[in-house]
Amino acid sequence: MKYSPLIQELVRALTALPGVGPKSAQRMTLQLLERDRDGGRRLAAALLAAMDNVRHCVRCRNFTEETLCPVCMDASRDDSILCVVETPADVIAIEQAGTYRGRYFVLMGRLSPLDGLGPDEIGMPQLLARVGSDTGRGEKVAEIIVATNPTVEGEATAHYIAGALAPLGISVTRIAHGVPMGGELEFADSGTLAHAFAGRRPV
Repeated sequence: MKYSPLIQELVRALTALPGVGPKSAQRMTLQLLERDRDGGRRLAAALLAAMDNVRHCVRCRNFTEETLCPVCMDASRDDSILCVVETPADVIAIEQAGTYRGRYFVLMGRLSPLDGLGPDEIGMPQLLARVGSDTGRGEKVAEIIVATNPTVEGEATAHYIAGALAPLGISVTRIAHGVPMGGELEFADSGTLAHAFAGRRPV
């Protein structure tokens, strides 16, 4: 069956969402049209407002509607520690853990030459400028925590960042990767175990 042009366009638009294929987009479209037109209008208004008004924080590159994001505006955060992550979703995950009180820098990706993502595209010039500048309260960044994902690209990005920051004499650390809390060794894959042994520490 062929739908009207407006319905077809809505289905195509919904497939832009991650994990949503044509069938899922079709179900969403029919659900909104059949049972929740008010919800559809709220969704449309929220999408339009976000697309028009959400930008990047000028200090950390996270998403915000203001010049600075809430973390960068929080005067109680520790300016001497900067955690470098790949995406805004990583910031959310770390914040939900509730133990980190430093600042962030969001790369908005990771080094991937095949995808056209080099140092400039992931914000390395901005990161180096941020690290080399005063925080505004007489305190400079003393430690960089590299929290990129444990993928091939994430590891390459971490090594590149460490190399780029080495001349500045700033401590660069990497988050540990290994066996998760509550996990059992017999179910861990070889890569996870290798990371766990490489990142071992005194007890």
